[in-house]
Amino acid sequence: MSYNGADLIFPHLNIVIQNLPNHITVFGGFEVAFYGIIIGIGMLLALFVVDRNAVHHNEDPGLFYDFFIAAIIFGVIGARLYYVFFEWENYAGDLMKIINIRQGGLAIYGGIIAGVLTAVVFCRIRKYPLLKLMDCYMPGVILAQAIGRWGNFFNCEAFGRYTDSLLAMRMKLSLVNQSMVAESHLENLITDAGVQYIQAHPTFLYESCWDLMSFFILYRYVSGHEPGTGGTTLGYFLLYGTGRFFIEGLRTDQLLIPGTAIPVSQVLSFILVVCSAGLILYSRYRKKKAAG
Repeated sequence: MSYNGADLIFPHLNIVIQNLPNHITVFGGFEVAFYGIIIGIGMLLALFVVDRNAVHHNEDPGLFYDFFIAAIIFGVIGARLYYVFFEWENYAGDLMKIINIRQGGLAIYGGIIAGVLTAVVFCRIRKYPLLKLMDCYMPGVILAQAIGRWGNFFNCEAFGRYTDSLLAMRMKLSLVNQSMVAESHLENLITDAGVQYIQAHPTFLYESCWDLMSFFILYRYVSGHEPGTGGTTLGYFLLYGTGRFFIEGLRTDQLLIPGTAIPVSQVLSFILVVCSAGLILYSRYRKKKAAG
């Protein structure tokens, strides 16, 4: 079956996207990337969820808005610095490229680390319980991540190695960043109507679905439990870390620990899962011991 040069195809689902734009043009020539628009939508929905959590637990939403502004600023900086650190060879010769985030290059773990550090400083200054702030925020954070992954869809990025599974995604080779193309893609290159395609795991979709499921679990949990115990925060790290560990193993754009072939996100995910699971079990042990 010929797809007439379509940009993106899910062949086993009979989904064909003939033209896949990744930006809109405003003010007579200024390009606004869909990635940024989608990230913005995710942030606003996250803030809405945080506001609902604060109201539900009789907390001051204004304090959460103040933290939101600080977390966005330092989160973006952290996400960029984290990416640059593990891709330093691409920036060492031109340091001005570091501030050009319009060309891509943000890593979510860098944003998470920066966000947590911002929360620590913010809560010290405002004299507010750190775990209460984080417990209210984490469902919104993972919802924003679920939505934000669709920015990768429009950029034809964050995909995995070759697959011919039910959800296999076929993309024009010319639309894809060549550094993300793996040997498995080239070995299974597809030519249709004179156009070359690679076929891959849609790992952005896997992670978006996993994060959305995690959001419902965490939101339900925080609605029925008083924030401040750290239960929702540990649940976030456990759920997100688990999903990211397995999905990261499929991706072809991994950030590697310098001098190794080990994906840093898998290592961090493993540490988060082990630590959060251990703390959850320890907390339950203490409760049972106190009750007994």
